[in-house]
Amino acid sequence: RRPRRAGVYIRVLSFALRAPVGVAPRWPCVGCARRSSVGRASGPAGLNFLSWKLCITTMRLVILDNYDLASEWAAKYICNRIIQFKPGQDRYFILGLPTGSTPLGCYKKLIEYHKNGDLSFKYVKTFNMDEYVDPNNAHILDGNATDLQAECDAFEKKIKEAGGIDLFVGGIGPDGHIAFNEPGSSLVSRTRLKTLAMDTILANAKYFDGDLSKVPTMALTVGVGTVMDAREVMILITGAHKAFALYKAIEEGVNHMWTVSAFQQHPRTIFVCDEDATLELRVKTVKYFKGEH
Repeated sequence: RRPRRAGVYIRVLSFALRAPVGVAPRWPCVGCARRSSVGRASGPAGLNFLSWKLCITTMRLVILDNYDLASEWAAKYICNRIIQFKPGQDRYFILGLPTGSTPLGCYKKLIEYHKNGDLSFKYVKTFNMDEYVDPNNAHILDGNATDLQAECDAFEKKIKEAGGIDLFVGGIGPDGHIAFNEPGSSLVSRTRLKTLAMDTILANAKYFDGDLSKVPTMALTVGVGTVMDAREVMILITGAHKAFALYKAIEEGVNHMWTVSAFQQHPRTIFVCDEDATLELRVKTVKYFKGEH
């Protein structure tokens, strides 16, 4: 005779299959124990005999009319998170920041808030280059280090010593790569040396006067796993040229060829985009997420 508890697993699986768009059920993992309890829900009665919980991954998609509004929304969110955190001398807010052109509008707004006295970065530590953070609190990968592997390991160690990243802000490329985690990267990767894809090299040529010979072909980058360890992740996606990447990120399954798709599995992920970036999404998907706000 089938054990009575087998029905528990069937009910849990049935619940998982009925999950709405934007809610990706998954089985418990070590990461959930380390992250915020937000986005987690207890499983059906009877599952507690194994002390299990069904983890609900709540994925938000915030859609704004244009790039400027998306940038402003992201900047206000970062500002509010820092203020709500109430950082102090013994309690720093740890912020991960991206490079590239997508976050520039957000950065301009953050600079504006800082100059107006609405936001202080005195007790904020960042793990990316940024001109408005106290240099003593900025941790930047040194691409000229003699021992690149040691540099990557030290960077990971600094993040752990800081208590982990509270909010990691990221941007993506048209091929769905986040940081320099190119298509095919491991979804549990850590900070390491990566060879850049030709699409990335071509996209970065604008920063080198259009001269491809000047564009580096390798880079140090945080890994997908490094970003996944953050307590919260916000990814900025703007422009029609990134519409297919957004579609892959939220409407299809997790795929290492589209590294941004890994964040479907993060307990607290927010995708912030403009209307142009939603062109490849289903109408019902757009309506669902717009109805949330």
